[in-house]
Parts: sequence; structure tokens; C-alpha cells
Amino acid sequence: MKTIKYILGSLAAALSLTACVGNLNVTPIDPNANTADKALATEAQFKAYLAGTYLGFATSGYYGANGDPSISGLDGGASQYIRGLYHHSGLTTDEAVCGWNDQTIKNFHYQNWTTDDTFIYAFYSRILMQVSAANEFIREAAKYGENVANKDEYIAEARVLRAIAYYHAIDNFGNVPFSDENAIVGSVPEQISRKDLFDWMEKELLDLIDNSALAAPRANGYSRADKGVAKFLLAKLYLNAEVYTGTAQWQKCADVLKDLMDDGYSLHTTPNGDIFSAYQDLFLADNDSCTDEIIFAIQQDGVNTTSYGATNYLIFASTGGSMDPAELGISSGWGGIRTTPQFYNKFSAGDKRALFYTNGQQKDIDDIGEFTHGYAFMKYRNINSDGTPGKESGFVDTDFPMMRYADVLLMAAECQVRGASIDGLSAYNQVRSRAGLDNASAIVLQDVLDERARELYLECWRRSDLVRFGQFTTSDYLWQWKGGTKDGTSVDAHFNLFPIPDSDRLANSKLQQNPGY
Repeated sequence: MKTIKYILGSLAAALSLTACVGNLNVTPIDPNANTADKALATEAQFKAYLAGTYLGFATSGYYGANGDPSISGLDGGASQYIRGLYHHSGLTTDEAVCGWNDQTIKNFHYQNWTTDDTFIYAFYSRILMQVSAANEFIREAAKYGENVANKDEYIAEARVLRAIAYYHAIDNFGNVPFSDENAIVGSVPEQISRKDLFDWMEKELLDLIDNSALAAPRANGYSRADKGVAKFLLAKLYLNAEVYTGTAQWQKCADVLKDLMDDGYSLHTTPNGDIFSAYQDLFLADNDSCTDEIIFAIQQDGVNTTSYGATNYLIFASTGGSMDPAELGISSGWGGIRTTPQFYNKFSAGDKRALFYTNGQQKDIDDIGEFTHGYAFMKYRNINSDGTPGKESGFVDTDFPMMRYADVLLMAAECQVRGASIDGLSAYNQVRSRAGLDNASAIVLQDVLDERARELYLECWRRSDLVRFGQFTTSDYLWQWKGGTKDGTSVDAHFNLFPIPDSDRLANSKLQQNPGY
């Protein structure tokens, strides 16, 4: 059985980490400080411990791409958090296919995965590991560091990181094992219903926003959790409330979005250099300068924070055929990911977001295993905005923008169309204007869904959007190889949710399988 190595939970061991997350440095804890009260006594030690919790989103393990992954028994690349998230949120949709003969990877696009899928178990395990790491930090930090001035703020940050993991749990798996910092260490967790997890998350996020020591929006440094991140998560929770609970919460979503829209974020509209557009700036090696728009990012660094997942995966796997890897700032291509013709057709001429490679590529995907079938992506690059390459060509500097202000504006547009009181049309047109497109005088729901596709592709939102709009498994929208046939076909509705992996159900008899599996 695969097991999770709780490195962060063992304060008896020295942490030999060299990565950095925002203004938190993951530095070694003195191996002689072999008890929690000694290892969590100073501001620097608190920061190092907290940074390790952030690092779980960025790498496969605590020793770089080529070190042991945190989850034993799983490939370090395939089990990286963002890579697993993209398997579930992108490869399952019209957005992308992957041509590798890598175990069951094609089953994601065919929408015929099973309960023993290794990739599903890898992501499920990674989510639960992040929850456990945050719980351990919250639990230990509460007991020690009475002289650490910002202790309560660090605990609040860890609660936000836990909420991010639980958001991906509720969205992808629904009814999952639940634990918080009050759980008895080593106990077998109970399963929580999707509705009850929604209620817990709503209460937790409201408390973080209204009552905690969490930093104000944009006041905590790049890529660190603050109240803006908590508000974004709460808006996403309300946006999908009907899917998660059966009851829509459009006005609640709109109210949170109005608050976020007053927090000082804006679209990044001025290119940082003369080569790329303002939109592509957001996906370059120096996108950490786009703090006007990026609400929360998962940092990557070609020297200090390396993995075979996150944006390293999105750039390398999208490169192949006649593409020049040097143009993307990398050493080689892995020849895996391309888009479907249905997705490509959503872009009109002149749309600055249409960042695709077409030379030598055919539009139709006759053979899903052939990289030249389907247009390739060039959205992410390991190139700086001035045209210079990232620090290394084998690993990228490009951060993964998990939360952006453009998404806030498009959520506002959807809420307005669905009946909430908010100026969503103006928000929608801000996004279109940045893309070089004409303003719309009126919008319908399909307009919003298509605009979200154009703006947010390769950012891990597409599956959730299609589920919310009733187009993920149904015949209302078909794309090539959906359901395992070239022209696409509908699949059973139970595929709107992923299964609880067999391995965890065998280990925990309290877990019930999701319906249909």
C-alpha cells in the first residue's frame, strides 16, 4: 500500500530544505532542537515550518524534483499536486488531450476511469497530505511559540492552505475523509458528506475573513495566503454551491466578489516588456511581477523549487513536434498535451489569448497518441518578459497562478446572468478589452462559459465550469474523444465526480464509494 511520509509532522528530524516560498525561506531546523517546544520557539522556525506546508503545493517532496517524493509508492512527477489537479481538471475536458502511453492517462480524456486508477489515487492522496500537513502545523503552532509575534497570523495562513486542499477535495471527490487540528493523531478519519464539508468550509472561510489575524488582501507578500485568497475561495464555494449542495448561492457569491473588487486588485494591462502581451506576462518566468492581478500563485524556481509537475509539466508536456524548445526556455519537449478543435474554435481572430502552435500540427485529432494531431499550447513559457530565458532550461521559473483577478471578474459576470445584483457585464468587458476584443452589449450563460474557457485555460478550472453548466458528461456539448470516440459521446452522469480510490476504502472501512462506481 502506498503511504504518506509526514516529514513535516516529525519535528524530531532536521529539515534540510533550500526552497523559498514568497518571503518565507524553507531553511534547516537545528537537528539538536529535537522536540516541538524547541523547534517552534522563534519567528524563523515558525516561518520555516509554515513554508514547508506551502511547499507541498509546489513540489513532489521536500528535497527537490530528484529527491524522494512525500508519498511513497507513487511516481514523484505524477503525484505532484498541480500536475494531479490538471489531470483531473484539464485532461478530462475539451481543453486538452495527452498522447502518452502512461498507464491510464488517456482514460481521463475518454472519461472512463475506474476506482483503482493510480493517477486518481495520487491526487487524492496529495490533497489529504496537504490537509494533514496544515493540521499538524496548526496543532503544534497553537501549543508553542508564545513569544512569536505573528504566531496567530501564521496559523491563519495554514488554515487557508488547508481550505485550498479541501476545496479541491469537495470539487473533485465530494464525500471525503475529514479531519482538522482537533482530530486525534493516528485515528481513522470519518467520511464527511459534500454538503457538510461545504458548511464547514463556509464557516471556516468566513471566520478567517472576519475574525482572524490573517493579513489583509495584498498585505502579506507575493504567493502567501491572505484575506484576498480566503475571499476568492469563498466566492468559488458559493459559485458551485448548487453542484455541491443542491442549493444555489449566486447572491452570496456576488457579495463576496464585490468585496474582492474593492481590495485593490486589477487586470494586468501593461506589458512588462516589448515582446509579449500583458496577458502572456501572467504566464512567463518573471510572472511574480504581476502582483496587480495574481491573487495567489504556486511558486516555481529553476534552481530552488523544482519538480516534474506544476508549470514544469505544463510547459514541457506541451512541447513537441517541430516546436523549438528554446523558444519556450526549456531544454526539450515531452510531446504530450494538445488541444481539441472544439476548444481552439472558441477563439476569434485577434484574440491575444490564443497562444497556440499550429505549424506542422493538424487541427483534428485522428490519433490521440500522435503529438502533431491537435494544436499545441504556448501559453506558459520559461522566458522572462524581456525575452531572456529563465535561470535553467531543465526546470522552470514560471509560477502557477492558481487565483487571478480576471477570474473574479468572470465570476461576477456569471452571477449577474444568473440573477444576482452585481455589475457583471462591465466586469466581463474588462476581460475582453484586455484580450483585444470588442465589448459586448449583453451576455448569456454560454458567453460566460466560453469566455472563461478562453481566459483561464491551463489554469485548472475547466472541468468544474463544465460540470456547473451541465456540459461535462452530457450530450449538450461534445468534443473529440470525449467518451472514447473520435466524434465524442456522452457518458454517465456519475463521472461528474471522481471515485474514492479503492486503496483508501480498503484501508478505511468507514468510507463509502461515490454513487455509480
